[in-house]
Amino acid sequence: MKRSLFLIVLLALGALAAFAWDADSLRIAAHDSFRVAEIEVTARALTKDIIVPQTLKGAELRRLNSLSVADALRYFSGVQLKDYGGVGGIKTINVRSMGSQHTAVYYNGVQLGNAQNGQVDLGRFSLDNMEEVQLFNGQKSDIFQSAREFGAAGNVYLTTRKPYFKDNERVHAHLRMRAGSFALANPSLGVDVKLMDGLSLTMDAEYVYSDGRYPFRYRRVLPNGETAYDTTAIRQNGDINAVRAELGLHHYYSTTGYWRLHAYNYWSERGVPGAIVNNVWRSGERLWDRNTFVQGQWQDEWFDRWSTRLLAKYANDYTHYLNYDQRLLPSDNEYLQQEVYLSLANKLQLFRWWDLSLAYDYQYNALRRDNLLLEAAPEHFDRHSHWLSAATAMNIREYLRLQAAVLMTAVSCQLPKVTPSVFMSLRPYPAIDLSINAFYKQSYRYPTFNDLYYTDLGNADLRPELARQHSVELAYRKSGRQTPVGYELTATASYYYNRVTDKIIAYPKGQQFRWTMLNLGTVKINGTDIKTDLSLFLPMQFTFRTRLNYTYQTAIDVTNPADTYYGDQIPYIPRHSGSAVAGLDWQSSRGDHYGLNYSFIYVGERYGQQENTIYNYVQPWYTHDLSIYGEWDVCGWGLKANIEINNLLGQDYEVIQNYPMPKQNIRCTLAATY
Repeated sequence: MKRSLFLIVLLALGALAAFAWDADSLRIAAHDSFRVAEIEVTARALTKDIIVPQTLKGAELRRLNSLSVADALRYFSGVQLKDYGGVGGIKTINVRSMGSQHTAVYYNGVQLGNAQNGQVDLGRFSLDNMEEVQLFNGQKSDIFQSAREFGAAGNVYLTTRKPYFKDNERVHAHLRMRAGSFALANPSLGVDVKLMDGLSLTMDAEYVYSDGRYPFRYRRVLPNGETAYDTTAIRQNGDINAVRAELGLHHYYSTTGYWRLHAYNYWSERGVPGAIVNNVWRSGERLWDRNTFVQGQWQDEWFDRWSTRLLAKYANDYTHYLNYDQRLLPSDNEYLQQEVYLSLANKLQLFRWWDLSLAYDYQYNALRRDNLLLEAAPEHFDRHSHWLSAATAMNIREYLRLQAAVLMTAVSCQLPKVTPSVFMSLRPYPAIDLSINAFYKQSYRYPTFNDLYYTDLGNADLRPELARQHSVELAYRKSGRQTPVGYELTATASYYYNRVTDKIIAYPKGQQFRWTMLNLGTVKINGTDIKTDLSLFLPMQFTFRTRLNYTYQTAIDVTNPADTYYGDQIPYIPRHSGSAVAGLDWQSSRGDHYGLNYSFIYVGERYGQQENTIYNYVQPWYTHDLSIYGEWDVCGWGLKANIEINNLLGQDYEVIQNYPMPKQNIRCTLAATY
């Protein structure tokens, strides 16, 4: 009923707008809108998104106390991050309780894949060479995208640094050294070279080492109030050795045409710190990873009406998992994944107010395993996946933007699945940057190889998962540069209702690398996200910035009233969560910069299992982080020094039950740019 009402409202608004203006008036409106865009570029840029994304970029991204992309994503609303602790701990993202497999992660426009378990470890992507991190609920506002991008419930876009050169500049160099608690050593180097006009080369390399030994307090209290055990110890087997190297080639050969090539290689060896259960330490797991991919992108525009984009990628991933802990199932397994991906997207502008797009994606995945002890799992798997999308977008004057898309997904021998989506943005008063945004979308995912086979119990009977999303958002922006105080304000409030059928969930069972998989049947998710960003431009070159996020959500199992966990919150989903970031910057008359930044993260109470009982209760946690930095220009070099104190109050907490997180820790960074 809710879905039907939602669709009726969106279609009625579209029909009303279509009949309100005839073809001639539409052409006049489009012409007027185009002329206004030439004058008021800022206003047009603020209203281009149907669903406003959450974005961190530039100086704001560098100000956060973040080592990896996963750390930065904690400051987005509606996000749950699974973190097993330490520098080398595996980190995955879950948006609006849909599950990590419903959130696609794109690296420079191409999706990062993992056919084995469908999860991307965001801890291996550094912020040192990152230019922008974006999170879209639903999908991007631009229909000129690959077919696969229409299929995810949420999309995270990671955009690496692009080279920028002034006149007569041909080379830029970026040097950075970071050190800190737990024997952290993290040097990185980046070089940009201008080969010729429009053609440039970027190179980045990074090394990460940490012994992962941090103190923690482990305390458990029985339901009757008695203390079961209370101990202080040092976390073991959390070390990491990792090397990342990237190479990019960028060529802009015309005002509309360009191509890019990007090569990425990541190698790591790390311990997998196990769960601490009943005062028993488990530390017998090791993990070796090698992730390599090469991807390319080409785009151009024809006749001012037709645009074409071609994407291609080859990835080769190797994983070696070793478990010699005698208290667990012994394992010595090797996995090799290969991926080939091709995408062709086209967009046609019928009128200035009406666009059409058509895209087709193909992906081949192969997984080979060696020495696997589970006899039920074949030694080799492959999968052919196809996506075909058709989309349309209409911009009617300054008031209404509409989008609709249909995606067909076909995976190997399975029957094709068709999923629609409808998006709307209504701006009732063009003079005020206030918009009402809404969307309805279906997203579909097929179980991964691990879901089906590579688990301790093996569950080849998992059913595909279908999610239906409903979302309504109110977005407001206002800015002013009047003296003595200028300001920029962005505020959004969203309500969403998601219904997931045959939801697949995963949670660790003894070993972090393996999961227990099951279908929950039906899950209902209701939530509210509130976000505000405020910048104040004060006298004497001071700038104050703050970002506040709050999320309330219920994600309950409504499969079978006879189940003991019927109506209970699903594992690891808090009802309340939020974050706050505040920073004060000052620029001297010589151009030097100084800043002080504070951040706070809160995650409410959760449950580690399906039944919401006191035995499965996971306490809420919060952390305070503080940093101070300075930037100077010395003899043509840009120098920066930064000191971070994370978990300032030294709180004992767990993101995942029985996996203690670090207490107070410090990081120091020295950077130089030429």
